[in-house]
Amino acid sequence: MSLISLIAALLLEQLRPLSSRKYLYAWVRDYADFFQHHLNAGEHKHGRIAWLLAVLLPFCVTVALYWILSHQHVIFAWAFCVLVLYLTMGFRQFSHYFTDIHKALREKDLDQARSLLSAWRGAPCDEFNAEEIARVSIEQALLAAHRNVFGVVVWFVIFMLLGLGPSGAILYRLAQFFNARWGAQDSAELGDFGVFAAQVYRAVEWLPMRLVASTFAIVGDFEDAVYCWRNQAQSWPNPDAGIVLASGAGALGVRLGMTVEQDGAPLVRPEIGVGDEADADYMQSTIGLVWRALVFWLIALLLLGLASMANWVGG
Repeated sequence: MSLISLIAALLLEQLRPLSSRKYLYAWVRDYADFFQHHLNAGEHKHGRIAWLLAVLLPFCVTVALYWILSHQHVIFAWAFCVLVLYLTMGFRQFSHYFTDIHKALREKDLDQARSLLSAWRGAPCDEFNAEEIARVSIEQALLAAHRNVFGVVVWFVIFMLLGLGPSGAILYRLAQFFNARWGAQDSAELGDFGVFAAQVYRAVEWLPMRLVASTFAIVGDFEDAVYCWRNQAQSWPNPDAGIVLASGAGALGVRLGMTVEQDGAPLVRPEIGVGDEADADYMQSTIGLVWRALVFWLIALLLLGLASMANWVGG
């Protein structure tokens, strides 16, 4: 069921992207703010209680609905899995930005490319040249593919194997959201309230990031991907994200990171990857790398399903 649900959700999102996703995010934001408003006293334990209540409630509801629908008919449970994946996976959330930036660079329309990248990053890119636009766009795409697709898939499959339905996808996306809302914020208002959210998110990300990096190495330049992963990932400001970026850069044979001009001042970043400077051609290669990685995972799920079926028949 996992494989068929994933394929159906991916096809559904490609054919009919979720246009109201911003309203979904607005609801989740208000949901998070409710717990923050009522439980935030600036202490670690309050953040832990708020996180557990806010995440476990939809998690348990998802598990209960899956079990109820499974007892009714398998097709209902399958449709529910597709719906959850459709709401939690976001391939089109980043692909349209990446595609439009790629097109603008092909047409040498740097102003349009800068405007699109600024909207995507939420940070000004007015001083970027063509190579910097391509480089930062590739970084954004690699991380977005991980966070919006591969991370969701990992926890979806794990919890499906445990018989808990699509709750893994809910857990991952909520952990990601609460980290961004609480854990990644540095303000006097939050205090230690967001520490637990950050800790849980790092734990939830540990396995997916390494699986994604390994897959990039398998479907790309294996030797360079492993070299960059081992020698460069820790130099990135966020070493966990550095794993995905270093492996992806090595797999593509392109150099990422490096200093860029932002707000009239140099933004110093370590160099990761090996090979050539980024350009529009490497952006096209990035699309190919992500799709090869996704197909690789789908094939692996198919083989896992066939192996399980063979064991069941043989037993």
